[in-house]
Amino acid sequence: MHSRFSLGQRLALFAVPKLTALVLAALGVTLRFEIIAEPGATPATPPARGIFCFWHRCTLPAGWYFRRYRCSILISQSFDGELIARTLGLLGYGSVRGSSSRGGAAGLMALRDVLAQGDPVVFTADGPKGPIYETKIGPVKLAEMTGETIGSFYLLPQRAWTIRSWDRFLIPRPFSRVVVSWSSPIAPPLPGADPAALEAKRQELNDALERARLAAEAHFGHKSDGVTE
Repeated sequence: MHSRFSLGQRLALFAVPKLTALVLAALGVTLRFEIIAEPGATPATPPARGIFCFWHRCTLPAGWYFRRYRCSILISQSFDGELIARTLGLLGYGSVRGSSSRGGAAGLMALRDVLAQGDPVVFTADGPKGPIYETKIGPVKLAEMTGETIGSFYLLPQRAWTIRSWDRFLIPRPFSRVVVSWSSPIAPPLPGADPAALEAKRQELNDALERARLAAEAHFGHKSDGVTE
C-alpha cells in the first residue's frame, strides 16, 4: 500500500506519528485555554458541523484543542502529508488526501461527503506553503458546493517559541495560557457564483481570520505577530 515510500520513510511512518502524538499530548494537557468571540460569533462546541478555518501557524495548539470535534482535514498526498495524517489520526481526526496543486478537486469532493454525513471539516487556510495570512479559495468553493457556513478562529499561546518558517509556526510553552478567538461565521456563496463573487467571499473570509488573529493578540497585549518569551 505504501510501496511508493522508501524503507527509511516507512520506518519513519511507523515511529514518528506515535512519538509526535505522545509529545503533543504531554504538552497539551498542561495548556489552559480561554475562549473569546467578537459580537455575533458563537464559538463552536462538539459535536459541531460545517467548515472551519484557521491560520497555519497555530496548527499545533489547534490540533490539540479541537481533537474532541472529530474533524476531517485536507492533507497532501506527499510523504510529509502521510506523517501528518497518521499523527492526526491518533488524535481522532479524519483525513482526506489531496492538495491545491494535485488531487484538489477530488479532495473537495471527499470533504463534501464528510459534510453530508454531518461531520465538520477544517482547513489551514493559508497552508501548506503560504503566503502567510492569505487564504486559499478551497474553503469558499466547498461552501458553495455544500451551502455550509465557514467558521473562523485563531489560537494564540501567551508564551510560545516561534519557528523561523514561512508561517512563523507557534510552539506553546508548557503551562501557557492559550486564547481561542472566534470571528462571526461567513455565509456560503450562492450556488453557481461567478469568479468575482467567489473572490469577494474569499476576501471576506480572509478578513474574518485576521480579525480573529488581531483580537487574540490584543487579548494578551501582543504586538502583531509577536509572542512574549
